[in-house]
Amino acid sequence: MQQPPNQFLSPEESADINAALLDSSEKFLTRLTVSSLRLLKLIAQDTQVPVEQLTHQQIIAWFEQDSKIRREQGKDAAKLKW
Repeated sequence: MQQPPNQFLSPEESADINAALLDSSEKFLTRLTVSSLRLLKLIAQDTQVPVEQLTHQQIIAWFEQDSKIRREQGKDAAKLKW
């Protein structure tokens, strides 16, 4: 299923995680991991760097840039919607 833009965990994925035989902390970590993978793919696409080659500096810079866009242009212009 195609995800809406900037949605990092689909309702189906969330339901699958809820149904998994995991305790609540493991479910949280699973949600975080799936969402993080999707976010890392977005960062890799934006920076034109393969996910495997992203550095923590590039990830930080991406977040700084997205934050700057949010401050200067509004939250709808930023990639992350908080």
